[in-house]
Amino acid sequence: MSITLPDLLAAGGLELTRRGSAPLSSRPIQWVAVTELEDPSPFLGGDEVVLTTGLRHRNGTEQRSFVQSVQRAGALGIGFGTGLSHDSVPAPLLAEADRLGVPVFEVPYGTPFMALGKLVADSLSAQHVAQLHQLLSAHRVLAEVLLSNKGLPRLLAELSGLVQADVALFQYGALVCATSEPEASWRRIPVPTGMRDRCTLAVAQPSVQPDVITYAQSLIGVELNNQASRRASSRAAAGQLLGDVVDGRFVGLDAALRLQAGGFKTDVQQAVVLVEAASGQIRSLPSLPLPAGFDGVPTAVHDSRLAVVVPAAAASGLAGRLSDYLFGAGLTAKVGIGGSYTEAAGLRWSYYEAREALRNGAAVNEPNRLNLTSLLMASRDVPLADLAAEALDPLVAFDSKHGAHLIPTLDAYLLHNGSVAAVAGDLGLHRNTVRYRLTQIAELTGYDPAVTADRVHLYLALNVRPLGS
Repeated sequence: MSITLPDLLAAGGLELTRRGSAPLSSRPIQWVAVTELEDPSPFLGGDEVVLTTGLRHRNGTEQRSFVQSVQRAGALGIGFGTGLSHDSVPAPLLAEADRLGVPVFEVPYGTPFMALGKLVADSLSAQHVAQLHQLLSAHRVLAEVLLSNKGLPRLLAELSGLVQADVALFQYGALVCATSEPEASWRRIPVPTGMRDRCTLAVAQPSVQPDVITYAQSLIGVELNNQASRRASSRAAAGQLLGDVVDGRFVGLDAALRLQAGGFKTDVQQAVVLVEAASGQIRSLPSLPLPAGFDGVPTAVHDSRLAVVVPAAAASGLAGRLSDYLFGAGLTAKVGIGGSYTEAAGLRWSYYEAREALRNGAAVNEPNRLNLTSLLMASRDVPLADLAAEALDPLVAFDSKHGAHLIPTLDAYLLHNGSVAAVAGDLGLHRNTVRYRLTQIAELTGYDPAVTADRVHLYLALNVRPLGS
């Protein structure tokens, strides 16, 4: 193992004698440097033992200068070989060494400098081999944890023992797991995952075995990528199933059995929580990990939205927690909450309500009462876009060519429940102007806003685009 200056002086067979009164350092010797230079400091890296015979240090000034250069370089001590150019350690050198706190020892003529170098080299080699064995053992322990599917918490527990410090893992700004409550002073180490998840490993200080931490970074990155892939695959499959139920392809017992096989519960009250991310961040939803409190809940990606099915009683609280987590993760997203229902049909209704709630535009949106318009908009079996285009395209074309404002007039007429006076007041028009525009609308579309059935058709047509977006 590593050898110190006291160990070197005590080594048998070398017959080294300590000279002077400077205290001995307990730091490990990093190398033995043999030199006759007057100023060896440019060639020293610190923590060496410097050996010399003083061949070129002929007077006190040169001897004191030599000690100063050794001290400046951070060497641990000077070994002075006697019997060649000096019969004993020169007094000026020893006095300067004592003044500067540099230990000095005498190396007798019969002890070759090579013997000291070999002893230190053998010690360093043994230490290096021991460190390699220790590192390989640590690698094996950490790899076995993941290969045996014991998970990241167990991996961090093993890592904490190996580096003799508490550790914590953060992803998307949220704590994933930790061996103790993390503190701001802990060292933060980025974990590369290939995702924009701001994943970091926090390590309390002081710690040991930095190479083990580096290896753990790689293992954690691999495991997080594997988890992300599994989430994306699972959510894609669950999204297909959810989409079939929401779109009415499976109903009744058939839908219930398929949902149960996919991990959805249909015998207890649950609510759908929908996450709608900004267009540039949609690709994060399939693999996005969820914060604490969402363990074991079914998740799916359908229509570019993340659906999370949660217990009814906890829906509002979990939706708020999810919204805070998304904000902390740097995602621009809205959360919509559906109503609480049982059975497959209830899951469908809750999904529609959560989707409708997203239209409110807040960070967290409580469920609204569903209406027939919303249900029609959600149906894939009705060619609403084509029907809307057939009704409204003539008005859009006429407005574009003549600036007649027929679309705004129709919208205001429907909003004010067919009151010509209210429309006139709202748009600042004469009542006859409003009536004339309504006549033009009826002539161009073939649908008379004054007739109830036609009015419903026009109302649906006007709402297709915002509701279907």
